[in-house]
Amino acid sequence: MTPYTLQRGGGPVLLAMPHTGTWLPPQTMARLNPRGQTLSDTDWHIERLYDGLLPGATILRANFHRYVIDANRPPDDASLYPGQNTTGLVPLTDFDGNPIWTEPPSAEKIAARLRDYHEAYHAVLAEELARIREQHGVAILYDCHSIRSHIPRLFDGILPDFNIGTADGTSCAPAVEAAVLTVCARCAGYSHVVNGRFKGGWTTRHYGRPSDGIHAIQMELAQSTHLAQEVPPFAYDEDKAARLRPILANILHHLAELAPSLR
Repeated sequence: MTPYTLQRGGGPVLLAMPHTGTWLPPQTMARLNPRGQTLSDTDWHIERLYDGLLPGATILRANFHRYVIDANRPPDDASLYPGQNTTGLVPLTDFDGNPIWTEPPSAEKIAARLRDYHEAYHAVLAEELARIREQHGVAILYDCHSIRSHIPRLFDGILPDFNIGTADGTSCAPAVEAAVLTVCARCAGYSHVVNGRFKGGWTTRHYGRPSDGIHAIQMELAQSTHLAQEVPPFAYDEDKAARLRPILANILHHLAELAPSLR
């Protein structure tokens, strides 16, 4: 299994999908307990939700599951949210805090996964952002995520539908954040927040360098916006998705149209 799938486009926007992969090496899957083997923390159906929404976009998708190694965590495993519950570079629990391994990976195995999966994914991400910036004078990285809307261990209450993260405004120009916020704010029946519980993961924080022409923004969708239920088998809801996809398309087209003014 190759670590990632790359669909190269000619436009200024790159869609990154670090948590949609469901592949694990057989020996790794065998070391997960039954709860871990449900892969419940996957960003379910994000690749399907965004499919075809922005012609010309570059799409990079991690094929490996986040339980192998999390491509949206820093390689040194520093916490993205100090003082708050979260999961690490190789999670030992699921989002609810339940153990997922019968035999947790050793430091040696983690180092090998970092090399074979995490570094491979980020090497191509960095290359593609450099290529896009060279071609367009600017690159916009839109990091695609989703999460269950109710996880008491991670946040209180019900998560907003659209969670926009820009590392407190540092990972992109104000116009990029405003473009996404404006679309979300006009969508009746959907809630939104900017830099709430989710401010952007390592991808957004690491690559977002507006002064260097790379603008990064994370979109964390509540899975209630496009799943029939947020429990196994995590089925895609065609009707919900049909309402959501035009909104996401509008966001992406706004970003693509904004790109020339960011040079």
